[in-house]
Order: sequence, then structure tokens, then C-alpha cells
Amino acid sequence: MDISVTKTKLDGVVLIDTEFFRDERGFFIEVWHAERYREHGLPDAFVQDNHSRSARKVLRGLHYQDTTAPMGKLVRCTAGAILDVAVDLRADSPTFGEWVGAELTSENMRQIWVPDGFGHAFATLSEFAEVQYKCTGLYTPLSEGTVAWNDPDIAIEWPFDDPVLSGRDQNGMSLKQYSANPAFRYTGA
Repeated sequence: MDISVTKTKLDGVVLIDTEFFRDERGFFIEVWHAERYREHGLPDAFVQDNHSRSARKVLRGLHYQDTTAPMGKLVRCTAGAILDVAVDLRADSPTFGEWVGAELTSENMRQIWVPDGFGHAFATLSEFAEVQYKCTGLYTPLSEGTVAWNDPDIAIEWPFDDPVLSGRDQNGMSLKQYSANPAFRYTGA
């Protein structure tokens, strides 16, 4: 099955659309194929798969793991709908603090690749949503960080102002605080 990769304004973050087949029986999709992903410059090896279920208006993020245990994520929504967001956290990047968002649904079967160096978050748009993501690094609590989901310097256009948040996500640092000791540096040209 062919994949189509669309670049976003954030260098490295891409949207992935995969051919899939639907009929009266249901559907079939090949969600990851090492050779095809490698051809598009995407990771061909993952070490951890995660699966979450969230109720409407749950917002998770903006999460990252620093350079001691970097983690890229290949994200898809397998039930319901989410707004998935990536934020450039690479100090000195021309797009530092900018964000991109995409609606991922069980109907469009779209995926987003969020490399290390970016914060990641999603908000549940449907009654519930199940999100699955493949990770290039192992979860390492001592390496994780959280930037505030509602930081005005990032100004993400969330679909609601009153999300359901974890304690961790209620207490994320501001982009200014993050900038004082950034976890990532831009290494591009």
C-alpha cells in the first residue's frame, strides 16, 4: 500500500496518509511498513507502542522527553477523533515555539510523525478517542517535561478553553521558562 507524506511548516513533522480499503466487511490498512517509511526518511525501528483512551475534552500534553532519552512518536487515532498538535521546542530553530495541528480520526486514518525535539499534545473531539503511537525511545520518567498547553506565546488554537487535564498537564512550564534551559537545540541549516 502506498503512503503519501505531507510536510508541515515545522521541519521534520509530517502528516502521513496511507491507502486503505473499505467494504461491507469493514476496512484494511497497513499502518506501518519499514521499507516504505524508510523511503520517505521516516523511522524504520520503534521500541515501544502506547495506546490511550480519553473522554471528550481530555487534553494530554505538551509532553517531550529530553536528549537523555529522546522519543519520536508516530501517532494515529483508532477510535473517535482528536486534534493532534506538535510544537517546535528546538532552541534557535526558525520555527521555535510554533505549532502545527491536524485532525486525526478513525475515519481518515491519517498519522502524524512527531520527531524528538518537539512537544506533543492532543485533545479529544469525540465522545471518546483511542490513540495509538509507536515510539523511537523508551518511556523514561526522569527525562520527561511538560510545557503549558495554553501558553500564550505558543497560542495553540484548541477547540475548547476548559479541557480535562492531569495534574502534570495543569502545571506545565511556560515557553519562557523552558527557554531558560531548553532540552533541545536546532541543528539544521
